[in-house]
Amino acid sequence: MKLNLLNKKCAPCEGGVNPLSSAEAEKYLAETPGWEIVSGGKKIKKEFKFKNFKEAMSFVDKAANIAENEGHHPDIHIFYSKVLIEFWTHSIGGLSENDFIAAAKINAI
Repeated sequence: MKLNLLNKKCAPCEGGVNPLSSAEAEKYLAETPGWEIVSGGKKIKKEFKFKNFKEAMSFVDKAANIAENEGHHPDIHIFYSKVLIEFWTHSIGGLSENDFIAAAKINAI
């Protein structure tokens, strides 16, 4: 079953819901190639590699625009030509559909 994450929009999350279970997160992970579940199932992350710093920063700018448009912001770590992005939903202390929607849109850059 395809989740069509690229066609979805992040929904505001103020807490009060449970994080995704491991099984649920694995279903979403199937639609976000290259991302991995880390921190005991509480986060997803992916490392992107580029030719140089300028390309990395161009990517970060595009990723930041997606995050801002979705209202769902990752931690972004920049290491010259590598960019590490981590998502989790702070208000629930784990993963939500929003994390995978934003990850899928960043993959599409």
